[in-house]
Amino acid sequence: MHPVAFQLGRLTVTWYGILVAVGFLAGLWTASRRAPRAGIAPETVLDLGPWLIVGAILGARAFYVISYWEESFANEPWTEIFMIHHGGLVFYGGFIGAGLTYMVFVRWRRCPFWSLADVIAPSIALGHAIGRLGCLMNGCCYGKACDLPWAIHFPLVPETGGAGVHPTQLYEAALNLGLYAALAWLFRRRPFDGVVFAGYLVAYAVLRSFVELFRGDYASTQIVGGLTPAHWISVALFAAGLLLFWKLPRRASRQA
Repeated sequence: MHPVAFQLGRLTVTWYGILVAVGFLAGLWTASRRAPRAGIAPETVLDLGPWLIVGAILGARAFYVISYWEESFANEPWTEIFMIHHGGLVFYGGFIGAGLTYMVFVRWRRCPFWSLADVIAPSIALGHAIGRLGCLMNGCCYGKACDLPWAIHFPLVPETGGAGVHPTQLYEAALNLGLYAALAWLFRRRPFDGVVFAGYLVAYAVLRSFVELFRGDYASTQIVGGLTPAHWISVALFAAGLLLFWKLPRRASRQA
């Protein structure tokens, strides 16, 4: 665990910030390379990129602040809410924020909604894989205590007590990397627009639900019905993905 990458005078540059930024850039670059296969100009993806970044960061931070208000923010100055470089971005919040931004952009620019979603979907998984390495360096999103040979220790995180814990950041990074490869393969063979995005929703919901079984950074008050908040959102996304698999082929048939 090495949160700080380097100092520039009074400015502290963290590995978390660097790796999240690299994740965004890698995602945008790969999506722009994929776009021509869907008949979309690479410039469209690059124009969309800054909007998605802003929407994702606002959504991710808002979701984190709401989820950890009592534990981390209730007794802190309001300025702490804006200290993103300290860590504290929830993926599902970022996904929702980016999704809302995406809908506004597509309507404004009159882009093909599902084709562009298919272009972006694999890159979400790639960017997320890189971003999870930032969580590892920051010591957040850690797992439950374990004594497995690959357990990892976070001596600077008092909640773990220095004990070995599941490296859930690495679990999710590896699974997201595999998901990126699978979705990129599916994109080249997609039978209808929207299938790649629907596949992402279903696959990531399962992936995330599996990793949540090993997470150890939730307070007891956040567990409802034996499930974490991410579990409940995964259920909703899984259902949404199945609904798209059912509706989109019929939509494509009517258009044909």
